[in-house]
Amino acid sequence: MAMAHMKLAHLDETRLERLRTLEDDLGLHILALEPEVRLADLSEEAFEQLRAGEDELGVVLVAYERAG
Repeated sequence: MAMAHMKLAHLDETRLERLRTLEDDLGLHILALEPEVRLADLSEEAFEQLRAGEDELGVVLVAYERAG
């Protein structure tokens, strides 16, 4: 199974403060990740299909470009 690789996001102070505020507001810990792969540029129709797949499967789907 192919996996989309993610890494910890490097946030500047402004974005880090926004994340901390969001954590406080929600009462949750939040992990900021960024992809190590190129995400697919989806058309509106493809995006809607992906969202429908998420709803149907009960998962989060990430579409990315194949290397090479």
